[in-house]
Amino acid sequence: MSLDSATRERIETLLNEHRVVLFMKGNRSQPMCGFSASATNVLNELLPDYHTVDVLQDAEIREGIKTYGQWPTIPQLYVGGELVGGADIIRQMYGSGELHTLFGATPPDRTPPEITITEKAAEAIRAGMADAQGVVLHLEIGPDHGAGFQLAPAQDHDIVVNASGIDVHFDPGSAQRAKGIVIDWVSTVQGEGLSLKFPGSNEVKSMTVQELAKRLAEGSLILVDVRPANGRAAAAPLANARILEEEGYDALGRLPKDTVLAFICHHGNSSMAAANHFAAHGFSNVFNVAGGMDAWSQEVDSSVPRY
Repeated sequence: MSLDSATRERIETLLNEHRVVLFMKGNRSQPMCGFSASATNVLNELLPDYHTVDVLQDAEIREGIKTYGQWPTIPQLYVGGELVGGADIIRQMYGSGELHTLFGATPPDRTPPEITITEKAAEAIRAGMADAQGVVLHLEIGPDHGAGFQLAPAQDHDIVVNASGIDVHFDPGSAQRAKGIVIDWVSTVQGEGLSLKFPGSNEVKSMTVQELAKRLAEGSLILVDVRPANGRAAAAPLANARILEEEGYDALGRLPKDTVLAFICHHGNSSMAAANHFAAHGFSNVFNVAGGMDAWSQEVDSSVPRY
């Protein structure tokens, strides 16, 4: 496929105007796919500023950048006008320290963290990996304390920690943020799964949508909607909800630490990650709305669209 001159010129203008450009789905504060999120987690840690291009908003750039660099996937990172690569290469260069060198950042601390895995969690992990071949358990913890487990091949520069007989692989940033964490297996209204507790963090409590309705009527809490723009377009935020994407973690983080905060998303998963972030940063009255907007629609207000 050839690249038309107008699109080529647009791409080259972007690369000439910005030293570091990430072509991605979404933006640095609200990535819209896991690969874009992985790339921004790295860049947000190493760079105070870089330029992003949301290819979901520009079909010409979305297809054109694949042809321009002969790279078939998104995201794509360019530095000084040169293609560095996609999410996997970004993670590999981050783990090896090459990305730090490229950006003139301090080399990563590779000290393995001390972590705890409860026996219940260890049993669940062993069962889940019983038939896994050629993969290991990775734990990625972003700068906002959002965390995710995945089974993937080991990388040469992984930082590996063994706890309760389980090897856990970290990238350098995640390893430093993992110091003192406890990995447990918990049961909630959303189901069973692994959970993380950070040292010094307060407990995130669960709130039903009925309790949320009561507290909203009383005006006794601040509700924070963590959904991306497309989710808020499908079902409008509840009255007086603060929008995390618009305000950002830093602005909300300046609220008094005893502020009662409730976090809501589509089903209650993304909101838990946001709630954990604020609990880990000293907020003492943090709630996650169980079932999210979907439960609100089914149990409180059926006029709210389900999606």
